[in-house]
Amino acid sequence: LPIQLAWPLQLKVEHTFFYTAPPFQSEPPTQEEARRKARYDRFASELRRNSSLTLREGRCQCVGGEYRQKGVDTLLTMDLLSVPHRFQHIRKIIILTCDTDFVPVLQELRRLGIEVILCYYSDFIRGSAFSMSNHILTACDTRILMTEELLQKCIRSRHR
Repeated sequence: LPIQLAWPLQLKVEHTFFYTAPPFQSEPPTQEEARRKARYDRFASELRRNSSLTLREGRCQCVGGEYRQKGVDTLLTMDLLSVPHRFQHIRKIIILTCDTDFVPVLQELRRLGIEVILCYYSDFIRGSAFSMSNHILTACDTRILMTEELLQKCIRSRHR
């Protein structure tokens, strides 16, 4: 997906960071939890084989029957702020998010001269999990709306 998003912008993908959290495991894990974890472990192992991809993992917490990723936003923020130091030749980044918590770090990257390209999905329903705030849209230099058509195009180009 990163290469397919970068190509129309005439950008070369140097490195991809993927942020997630392993599935929740109770103590002891249920059969379903163990099955989910085994599938996740195979997926993560496949990602780790790619030397141009860094897998960053938070943790999954269950509170009141709801599952939440924890620590993922912090890892992403740390990595974004390290770009000017660790990847000094990088002048543009593409970020896939709808989370306005990243606005301050995106503004800081722009202040440091890094162009921020936001790829996002919106269902255009105020208050939904996929609604977009103008706050994050204005914190980026370029915005790409992730449509089903764009996603399908990325998938097709990957299989060529």
